[in-house]
Amino acid sequence: MSPLAHKLLPFLSWRSRVGRESLKADALAGIIGGLVVLPQGVAYATLAGLPPQYGLYCAMVPAIVAALWGSSWHQISGPTNALSLVVFATVAPLAVPGSGPYVTLVLTLCLLVGALQLAMGLARLGALVNFISHTVIVGFTAGAALLIIAAQLRHFFGVPLDSGGSFFGTLKQFAAGLARIDPLVAATGAVTLAAAIAARRFLPRVPYMIVAMVVGSVFGVAVVRLTGQAIPVVGPLPSSLPPFSLPSFDPEVWRALAPAALALTVLGLTEAVSIARAIGVKAGQRIDGSQEFIGQGLSNLAGAFFSAYPSSGSFNRSGLNFEAGARTPLAAVFSAVALALVVLVVAPLAAWLPLSVMAALLFVVAWGLIDFGEARRVFRASRSDAVVLVVTFVATLTLQLEFAIFVGVLASLLVYLNRTTHPRLTRVAPDPATRRFVAVSATVPPCPQLDVLRVDGSLFFGAVEHVRDEVEEARRERPEVRHVLLVGSGVNFIDVAGAELLAQLAREARDAGGALYLCNLKDPVREALQRSGAIDVIGAERVFASKSDALRAIYPRLAPPACRECSVRAFAECAAALPDGTPRVSTRPDFALTAPE
Repeated sequence: MSPLAHKLLPFLSWRSRVGRESLKADALAGIIGGLVVLPQGVAYATLAGLPPQYGLYCAMVPAIVAALWGSSWHQISGPTNALSLVVFATVAPLAVPGSGPYVTLVLTLCLLVGALQLAMGLARLGALVNFISHTVIVGFTAGAALLIIAAQLRHFFGVPLDSGGSFFGTLKQFAAGLARIDPLVAATGAVTLAAAIAARRFLPRVPYMIVAMVVGSVFGVAVVRLTGQAIPVVGPLPSSLPPFSLPSFDPEVWRALAPAALALTVLGLTEAVSIARAIGVKAGQRIDGSQEFIGQGLSNLAGAFFSAYPSSGSFNRSGLNFEAGARTPLAAVFSAVALALVVLVVAPLAAWLPLSVMAALLFVVAWGLIDFGEARRVFRASRSDAVVLVVTFVATLTLQLEFAIFVGVLASLLVYLNRTTHPRLTRVAPDPATRRFVAVSATVPPCPQLDVLRVDGSLFFGAVEHVRDEVEEARRERPEVRHVLLVGSGVNFIDVAGAELLAQLAREARDAGGALYLCNLKDPVREALQRSGAIDVIGAERVFASKSDALRAIYPRLAPPACRECSVRAFAECAAALPDGTPRVSTRPDFALTAPE
């Protein structure tokens, strides 16, 4: 496939994944997704101040375009809770919700959002998502899973709760309303949940989502027939495909909607790429952020002309799509087609689908999004990464979803800055057993006249003060030592501030009657020192290619009397001869040769 074809028709890149088995899996996942989006689409459209059918239209054409021109194999785009809230909050002050002018403004907003997203994708700004670390994704996914569960409590138990409330506010309301639980609604949800768990456990080859949906629906219908008591269902739906629509091209309208469009652009891309990456981690897929931007931009551009409002990736439906066994983006196409067929053909039957059945299925999906194993690995591996995970998790539960991502990214950047501005300095010496330089300890004593310090980290303006403090601390620990050898194998970068630091350390060592030596510098670091003039201050004769070269040159410069009385004999030169040429028999024959690098 030519590069041009890959750019214009990116869905051709995964055509080899399509086969009989994948088509079957994608079709089943698509049918489930098409049914699940029914209540969500209606609810989200109402939340956005639009007629209910606009939520369904938003899950048709935009979902297909985003799947074919995006990069994720499993992400499902369409209406989302966060975008619906922002649409209502930004457009309601400009027109009466649900009115014709309001719908036109929302369509225009969808056009502007799509244009901005497409422009960012074509500018290859997808690399911005690299600031969203894996730890942030784990915490964000776990928090979003709990949000999904909290949002479905009212449908699962039949308890009236405020929609769109905070996580802890929802739990508080639910706890206060335990006495109002509808036993029949809860029983329908429980039967569905049990059927899903049992089918997943004992019928691994059968789509457990469909089994649970059928069992729960049959149970719900039986309950209604036997008791005569109604239970909440999806309700009647309009039987029509998305009609062609026309947004406004008035510059004044665009100017009025520009701030809202920018906010929705950032929010939509953050949601879409975060969700794609979260599902991609589970599927073992690498996400192209720029291509995902393009897919979301094109989907919203298409939505503006097919009666949709700003859309993005959906955690509910994307997680459900993955759990249902989808293998390619064709699942999203099948989902949109299934939704259209349901709306056209079987809308009356779909209206009998109990909401508690849908809630139970989303419970299973949400639980599957929480990666307990990865969270345990993060907590075992790094305390700082664990802090980032917890901060992101808590932010997801307490803040708006898009801000939670920003908080996680900010926490990751702060942790990274803390690490890079605190390079580690380790006092090292040759290990008698392995002849390699290791950290000084009770069994690996340092040379009494030479401090060998290994620098692990770049020397730039943010790390200068920390490195200076570490060197001064090393001097306080061994004030009698005048010669210092800095091993720079771990230094990948040095700026002017870092070069000036080394020059200053060289001056101080020289004033104290000793010298500063450097070895194992990478070529870019050595060149930076030369350009800055620091080499002239340090002395080119004190900069060595390896530790062996450095030790051979430094050893004759040490004080001979101290060497005669020394019992450490840390280096091979100690075992060879004294500085005055007097032969000496080493008590450490394993160091007859210079310790390797």
